[in-house]
Amino acid sequence: MAASISGSCTCYPSITPARGNRRSRTVVRSSFAPCSPASKPSTTLRIGRKWPELQGARDWDGLLSPLDGALRGELVRYGEFVRAAYASFDFDGGAPSYGSCRFPSRSLLRRAGLPETGYQVTRLLHAASTSAPGWLSPCSSSYIGYVAVCDDEDEIERLGRRDVVIAYRGTATCSEWLDNFKSSLTRLPSSSTAAPSSSDAGEEEEEEPMVESGFWRLFTTPGEAHSSLQQQVRDEVQRIVHEYGGKGMPPLSITITGHSLGAALAVLSAYEITTAAAQQGVDAAPMVTAVSFGGPRVGNAAFRRRLEESGGKVLRVVNSNDIVTKVPGFPVGGDERCSQGGEPAKRKARVPRWLVSKMGWAYSDVGRELRLSSRDSAPNNVVASHGLDLYLQLVAACTD
Repeated sequence: MAASISGSCTCYPSITPARGNRRSRTVVRSSFAPCSPASKPSTTLRIGRKWPELQGARDWDGLLSPLDGALRGELVRYGEFVRAAYASFDFDGGAPSYGSCRFPSRSLLRRAGLPETGYQVTRLLHAASTSAPGWLSPCSSSYIGYVAVCDDEDEIERLGRRDVVIAYRGTATCSEWLDNFKSSLTRLPSSSTAAPSSSDAGEEEEEEPMVESGFWRLFTTPGEAHSSLQQQVRDEVQRIVHEYGGKGMPPLSITITGHSLGAALAVLSAYEITTAAAQQGVDAAPMVTAVSFGGPRVGNAAFRRRLEESGGKVLRVVNSNDIVTKVPGFPVGGDERCSQGGEPAKRKARVPRWLVSKMGWAYSDVGRELRLSSRDSAPNNVVASHGLDLYLQLVAACTD
C-alpha cells in the first residue's frame, strides 16, 4: 500500500479487512484474545545485524515511508506485549484482587495469549496513583505492567541481540484518570537531570526540563507495598544489565512500550534509564528505545532535548483521528523531523508562546512519528480511534 505524506508525518490509509476470507484478514482480535495472526510474521523474520536500525539508531530514516516490513513486524510484536499487560490486569472492581495481576510471572505471557515469545517475565511493575474516595475507586495502587527478558537462544539469534521488554497498559482505574487530568507541567528534580548542555545555554528559566505533573506523580510515588515505579524500573534494569551485560554476552537492548497512559510512562522510563546511565558514566550502556502507541504529550522542549542528548530513542505510533495524541497542552518548540527523512518541520502553537508558557502548557512532541490514518472509522468516536486493537490493525495493514 502506498503511503500518503501529511505534513511532517507518514500517513497510511487503513484497510477494511475482508469478511469472507479468514486468511486474508489483517484485523487484530480483542485485546484479551490470544496472539493474533497479524503478529505471526515477526516471529520468523530474521533481523540479525539490522536490529540497531530498527531500534532507532538512525532515527528510523528510510524506514517509515514506506513502512519497512521488518519494522512493521516488530511494532506489532511489541504491541502484543502491551496487549498482554492489559490481559493480565484484573478489571473486576468488585473483587478483592481488583487492580492486581491475574497471572503468576512465570506463566503470564502464555496465559495472556503469547505462548511462544522466547521471553520470560522477570518482574511485575506497580504504580501508585492519586488517592480517590473508596466509592469511586477502591484501588490507588495497581499492577501497571511487567519486565520480560528474552532468554531463548533461537530468538536471541533471530533478533541479533538479547532484548528486554518493559510493557505498560493504559489507564484502567479512576485514580489513574485523576492523575491523567493533572496536565500542568512540573519541573524535574535537579538530581534527575544532567548539567545543562551548550544548546540549553541562554534559555529562559521555564525551558528547563518539565513533564506533565500527573504522569510524573504516577511514575515517582511509592505505594504502601512497593517502591515507586521509577525505582522499580531502575532496580530491575540495573540487575538485568549486571546479569546479562559484559564481555562474551550478546548485545543488549531495552525496549519500553505502552499504550495511552502506558505510552507516557514508557517515555518517562526511557528518560530515567538513559539519563541514569549518562550520570553514572556507563560506557557500554544498552540501547534504549520507547515504542509508543496512542501516547499523549509528556513534557516540554527541554525535556525532549535532554532525552535525545542522553541517547534515548522514541517512535510514536499515532492515529490521525486519535485526540489523545493531541493533548495535553500546546506543542511549542517542537522542531520534529519529517518521517520521510526531510528537514525539521517547525510546529507552532495556536496561541502566543508566552501565554502557553505562563499557563504551564508548553509541550513538545518527542521522537519520530509514524502517523496512521483510520479513515474507515468515525473521526468523532474517541474510544474507537484510541483503541490498541485499531492501532495494531493499522500497523499490520501497512505494506512496503
